[in-house]
Amino acid sequence: MFRWFALAVFLASLSISTQRRWRARRAAGAIPRSQEPPGLIAGRVFVALPLFGGVAAYVANPRWMAWASLSVPSWVPWIGVVLGILVVPSLYWILTILGANVSETVFTKDQHQLVTTGPYRWVRHPLYTGAITLFVSIGLMAANWFILLWAVVALMAVRLVVIPREEAQLVATFGDAYQRYRGGTGSLLPLLPSPRERRGAG
Repeated sequence: MFRWFALAVFLASLSISTQRRWRARRAAGAIPRSQEPPGLIAGRVFVALPLFGGVAAYVANPRWMAWASLSVPSWVPWIGVVLGILVVPSLYWILTILGANVSETVFTKDQHQLVTTGPYRWVRHPLYTGAITLFVSIGLMAANWFILLWAVVALMAVRLVVIPREEAQLVATFGDAYQRYRGGTGSLLPLLPSPRERRGAG
């Protein structure tokens, strides 16, 4: 049963991403991945192959990934289902707000705009948050440590490698406007209010 939930969530998310990225390419073109440094391209492949491969193997035949099964309480896969159901409309919202600014590289497009509405009001990179959450949800549905492990590896790669390079490009493009925006938002999750702000709200 959880296999079918995972398949539905994965295909729905993939369909939304493909359709919105196709629209963005038509509206504002695309930056070839070949322009990125070879090391970054190799890193993407290194992370993507086992992550997507593990998910594909699980939804094709769960027995192929049984070697990485986890013994978890029966409610854990249901947490994955809930997360997965939440991810699908979230990705639609994020990609709709981002519009033609969607880029498959760390570079900004010639007509790139600084988006600060919708989820971008609180988080600078909600698309990465949504993508990581998608794979975590599938890993929980599958109760599979291999998928969860590579979801964590993807999170670390995004946080430590991709985001710094992407934000350097955004600072170069938008200057002080992006610096101010960065100061008031979280990278992957909303900023928590400071103790002083919490006391003031009370």
